[in-house]
Amino acid sequence: MKLVLSVVGVLMVALGAIWILQGVGFLPGSFMTGQVQWAVYGGIVAVAGVVVVFWSRRKPAA
Repeated sequence: MKLVLSVVGVLMVALGAIWILQGVGFLPGSFMTGQVQWAVYGGIVAVAGVVVVFWSRRKPAA
């Protein structure tokens, strides 16, 4: 389960980064290019991904 959550978290960070780059116009070729709202959505998804990764790596309460 930890592995699955870690992979999901990393994918969320990667997807968020892509959305941020498209939203600010660095990755052209999409309807998201130049739309600041997608940069905001990407930031939210990336932060959520970091939280998922850290949460999946914490030790269970003993």
